[in-house]
Amino acid sequence: MLNTIIFDLDGTLLPLDMEKFMKIYFNEMGSHFAHMINPKELVNIIWASTDAMINNTEERVNEDVFMEDFSKRISGDLEIYKKMFDEFYDSGFLKVKDSVFESKTIQAAVNVLKDKGYTLVIATNPLFPLKAILHRIKWAGFSPEDFIYISSYEKNHYCKPQVKFYDEILKDIKKLPEECIMVGNDVQEDLVAGELGIKTFLIKDFVLNKGNSDFEADYEGSYEDFYNFVKA
Repeated sequence: MLNTIIFDLDGTLLPLDMEKFMKIYFNEMGSHFAHMINPKELVNIIWASTDAMINNTEERVNEDVFMEDFSKRISGDLEIYKKMFDEFYDSGFLKVKDSVFESKTIQAAVNVLKDKGYTLVIATNPLFPLKAILHRIKWAGFSPEDFIYISSYEKNHYCKPQVKFYDEILKDIKKLPEECIMVGNDVQEDLVAGELGIKTFLIKDFVLNKGNSDFEADYEGSYEDFYNFVKA
């Protein structure tokens, strides 16, 4: 019996201009670390270490995978970098809010689900620290307390589009696939949950299909369609 709704964040609960988001993010990151490392070099290193997280298939916390790879690519003290990253997500990172929006429709849909007693989960790709994810949840017009589980790079061991990411969430929240539906906007990263038997709903307002995937959603439509779906 369906009792749990698993949501992607960026492009699903949080509408955003991804190109603008990335531009502001890396500009601010480069400025924050400019006294320590060339901004362009830093961006390249961050991308490489992020790829290491995404491609990791071992049961290792994403943060550990990222930092181990990152430490091999820098010449400075890793602990200083960690402190600087932590400070960044309470300072320069806040400027990326200029690239995001609120959707009253998805907010209303979540409120309907809360009123009906469904368990709500956020399964954002755990490439960011929890504090960065909590900022974005609030920007979307929600409270972190609305959700029983929020993925993050401090907690999770795998990334999208690995099926292991969704399997880990099911184990953490103690749910069976048939109890859940995954709601997201990325064909590859979100619909892969269907391989476990989780039903899927593709939000098409900000749809991403980077690899022209053959994954098919059980349901699909706009924010408005999703709102009508949960009302019914």
